Amino acid sequence: MKKIVVTGFVIIVFVLYAIYHNIATAVVSTASSKNNGVSATDASVGTASSQTTGTYKDGTYTGSAADAFYGTIQVQATIQNGKITDVQFLQYPNDRDDSIQINQMAMPQLKQEAIQAQSANVDIVSGATDSSQAFMQSLGSALSQAKS
Repeated sequence: MKKIVVTGFVIIVFVLYAIYHNIATAVVSTASSKNNGVSATDASVGTASSQTTGTYKDGTYTGSAADAFYGTIQVQATIQNGKITDVQFLQYPNDRDDSIQINQMAMPQLKQEAIQAQSANVDIVSGATDSSQAFMQSLGSALSQAKS
């Protein structure tokens, strides 16, 4: 009986943490979007459109800067023949040894997965949750500009 109570408590704490983290991320995302001259409505449209795979207009598109807790992530997407062919990191946290190590591991994975998925809807890299979420936000913003 004691194990069931403890397990139930752990599950409740996990769910509450997940809810809190998502709310906090949404607030930070909205605040950073407003600081970059993008309204909260524009930011949510960028995120929603990044969830779907479609044909994009050829060109190079710069996403909005997104808060990654220890710094800012901003990416630039290159579209050729309607497909994502490259994603470059214009900004990323690199002023702490931990940030450098985390982002050197996460950035190639995020880039590869975005190109493979043809979307900003990528899996979060373990150990780089904040960077992954900021990457998805910035790439989603870039891809919303490229929608045809």
